[in-house]
Amino acid sequence: MTTADHRFCAGCWGGMRFLAPPWCATCHVPFDYDRGPDARCAACEQRQPRHAGIRAAVAYGDVARTVALRLKYGGRTAFAETVARQMARLMPDDADLLVPVPLHRWRLWSRGFNQAALIATALSRIGKVPHDPFVLRRAHATAPLRGMGAKARARAVAGVFAIAPDRRDRLRGKHVVLVDDIHTSGATTDACTRLLRRAGASRVTILCWARVLAGDAGD
Repeated sequence: MTTADHRFCAGCWGGMRFLAPPWCATCHVPFDYDRGPDARCAACEQRQPRHAGIRAAVAYGDVARTVALRLKYGGRTAFAETVARQMARLMPDDADLLVPVPLHRWRLWSRGFNQAALIATALSRIGKVPHDPFVLRRAHATAPLRGMGAKARARAVAGVFAIAPDRRDRLRGKHVVLVDDIHTSGATTDACTRLLRRAGASRVTILCWARVLAGDAGD
């Protein structure tokens, strides 16, 4: 980072892999070469995901990880706008509502903020899309998912999230953008997407700062 607000130094900028097409037409995992506008990855060919795509500003790596950790655990809350500025280019044109992945109240009390909610607030300001941090609730606390495999993560978040009853009317027929900092296995966002779709959202697109790609180790 530099001393200028929300800017990266040349070394950090060069150390990040910004994600953009060519990518899977369904989940937006990047391709090494252009396979055509309708090409899909093997995973999406085998199983259609519930979401309408995972849009990440950068691939998970040393710089992306450092920024996320300083925001989440270092109290560098201004980094929420730093990452939101890079994520804003991937905002769907027809987005209706931004919904952050929630924290359990115990973790929110100890940390003092939800990093996903801070990012969603900054994205709302930049992209002029409404946001609501109270649509989703984390009904149960979970152990940290770091180090767990995909199946263990899915089990850990099963039944953890809930839709706030007084927010259901906001979701019907809407294209919801689910906001998070790091996308790892997809267990958390899959659980949230399932609930949002059941509550009436027409589409759910996932928008995050960094995405763990095959071969990377995520947090």
